[in-house]
Amino acid sequence: MADYTYLQLRREGPVLIATMHNPPRNFLNAPMVEELRALAAGIAEDPEVRVLVLTGGAEGIFITHYDVTELSGVSDAARTRDSIGTGPELHAMHRLLLALQSLPQPVIAAINGTAMGGGCELSLACDFRYMARGGVIGLPEVRVGILPGAGGMQRMTRLLGTAKAAELMLLGNAVDADTAERIGLVHRAVAPEQLMPEVLALAAELANRPALSIALIKQCILQGSEMPLIDGLRFEQEAFWKTMRSEDAARLMRAYLKSERPLDQL
Repeated sequence: MADYTYLQLRREGPVLIATMHNPPRNFLNAPMVEELRALAAGIAEDPEVRVLVLTGGAEGIFITHYDVTELSGVSDAARTRDSIGTGPELHAMHRLLLALQSLPQPVIAAINGTAMGGGCELSLACDFRYMARGGVIGLPEVRVGILPGAGGMQRMTRLLGTAKAAELMLLGNAVDADTAERIGLVHRAVAPEQLMPEVLALAAELANRPALSIALIKQCILQGSEMPLIDGLRFEQEAFWKTMRSEDAARLMRAYLKSERPLDQL
C-alpha cells in the first residue's frame, strides 16, 4: 500500500481498515478524496483484501462535512466562470463514490460519530453503515445555499424513498443514530464502544463468504436496479451461472449435503 497523508491503514487478516484523519474537525477535502480514490483502485485489484472498513480518525467524528472553505473558493470561481461544473464529466467526488460502490469487496462505513454533508454521502456509497450513538447524520447543504453535490440526493432517495429523503434534504435536518436506524439510513445504531467490535464481526462474516458470489451479488444489485426487469433478470441469470461453475460452489454445496446443519447456519 502507498503512503498516505489523510488515511491510516491497518489490516485485520483479510479486512482492511482505513481511518480518515484530518484533525481537528476531520473535514473531507480534495486531497483526501484523491487518496481514497487511489486506495479504492488498489483494493479493486487485491484479492487479499476481502472487506474494506472506513471510519473517522477524530473522536466522535466520521467526517464533519466537506471543507466549506474549499467549497467557498469553488463558489467564488463559479460566479465568474459559467462553465465551471457544467458538462457531462463527473467530478472527483462522484468518481470516488462510484469507485467505492463498484468495488468487488463489501465496504462498511463504521460511522464513529457525526457524518454530515460529504460524510453522509460517503457513507451512502458503502454497502453497510453501522453508526455509534452520540453523533448525527444528514445532508444540511440547503442551509448554506447549495445542495448535496456528491450523489447524496440520488442515493438517499433510492434508499429512503422520495418523501423521507425530501423531508431531510429540504429542511437540512440531521438525525441521531437511533433515528437513522429506524428510518433505514443506517443498518445498525450501537454504543460507541461496541462500534468496531460489531463492525469487525460483520467484516469477518463477509470475508468468510465466497469472493465471486459477493462480487456478483453486488453487481446484480447495483446494475440490475438501474435496468428494466427483463434485462435485470438476464444479468442475474448470467451471474448465477458464473457462480454455478465456480469451485467454491461445488465445494460448499457438497459440504452442505454432507452436513446436518440448516443452510442459514453454515
